[in-house]
Amino acid sequence: MDNEKYKKRIIDSLVDKYISIFGAVCIEGPKLCGKSWTSSYHCNSQFFVGDPGGGFQNRRLAELSPYTVLAGEAPRLIDEWQEVPLLWDAVRHEVDVRGLRGQFILTGSSTPQRKGVLHSGAGRYGFIRMNTMTLYETGDSSGEISLSDICNGIFTTVLTGEVNIYDLAKYVIRGGWPNNLDLPDDQIHELPQNYITAILHNDFYKLENAEFISENNEETRYNADKMFLLLESLARNESTAASKNKLRNDISGKNGADNKDSADTDVEDKKLHAATINLYLDELDNMFITDNQPPFHPNIRSSIRVKQMEKRHFCDPSLACALLNVKTPDWLVNNLNTFGFMFEALVEHDLKVYAQSFGGKLYHYQDYNTKNNEIDAVIELDDGSWCAFEIKLGHNEVEDAAKQLVAIRDSFLNSKDDKNKAPSVLCVICGLSNAAYLRPDGVYVVPITALKN
Repeated sequence: MDNEKYKKRIIDSLVDKYISIFGAVCIEGPKLCGKSWTSSYHCNSQFFVGDPGGGFQNRRLAELSPYTVLAGEAPRLIDEWQEVPLLWDAVRHEVDVRGLRGQFILTGSSTPQRKGVLHSGAGRYGFIRMNTMTLYETGDSSGEISLSDICNGIFTTVLTGEVNIYDLAKYVIRGGWPNNLDLPDDQIHELPQNYITAILHNDFYKLENAEFISENNEETRYNADKMFLLLESLARNESTAASKNKLRNDISGKNGADNKDSADTDVEDKKLHAATINLYLDELDNMFITDNQPPFHPNIRSSIRVKQMEKRHFCDPSLACALLNVKTPDWLVNNLNTFGFMFEALVEHDLKVYAQSFGGKLYHYQDYNTKNNEIDAVIELDDGSWCAFEIKLGHNEVEDAAKQLVAIRDSFLNSKDDKNKAPSVLCVICGLSNAAYLRPDGVYVVPITALKN
């Protein structure tokens, strides 16, 4: 890995911060998001557990003599540590023995089974979730407007230039995969599509021997075809708060209820039992393939934060496009409803990464007592204040989005119980806007192609 060619990532400052605080740092995230290169950039020596050289000699060495692989100049990278789980406790123990900060960086693209891990690592490890690249990191956002500044009420009106709708569609289909940035436009769909194929047939090996009992008392095992049906349903429900029951009905009704000539066995083949869906969704989370957006309420003790539905997302919007077989910007431009959901996923992906860099957390909000009171994205800051964001592809939608934000803010201000819990910032993130500006009603309008952390 040539550090001279390293493309700076927003997470870099957080890695530096955690190295100065903890004895070890664990960076987790989906495959191909850039974990190894970023970690290597911050390390002085490295050990790759998954190196196939010598018949996977590194893995065997780690299993036989874990402390041997920890020897090296600090910080030392231990890449894909989860392939040999006992490395976790070895690193934890070595950190205790040395009594020094910034000794190791561990990377992982899946959460390992805890079997063989004796200690949580509390106090020794700092944990960082890494995502695919944002538009600012890929160079497709000018970065003229800082999200941190907006959240702190600092803003200057800027003419940001015209935005091409086909470029926005390309960004969604291409995604933020570092390996996809230099490919021609007619090939950018290939990586996400093959990513799906790889995880279906190669990465779910842990489920191949898993056994569990469905509600019909039937023993069942991992089935790649049924996992694909679930992934397709998640793609159709991208950027929505779809329940597990909705996913289940969506899958079973795909070729059943709508096709009277289908055989009963075909309908049964398309059915996923609740236990199966739970297992598969858990595994998608464990492999960082999904990255859902939790619900928000300004009262930190509100049950809404744990009881209400998460908004469903893949780790990168390109995966949803791949599962829907969307290969060209023309398809999205000619299907604006689908484009709107995919654009929302792109923006919320970027907002999460930007917010993470200054301690903010991303949520979504819905007032379940008033159906129309919904907010696409909420960023909660360290001091408990929060900022409300609506996401719109076209500038023609900004007016209605701004009115929605103002109405929600006023509903808090007019509430006897919640008047001190209103959002501190209202903002519309737009796709097709040529300027970042503040409206008379106090709502910011910012193009996603001008935003940075």
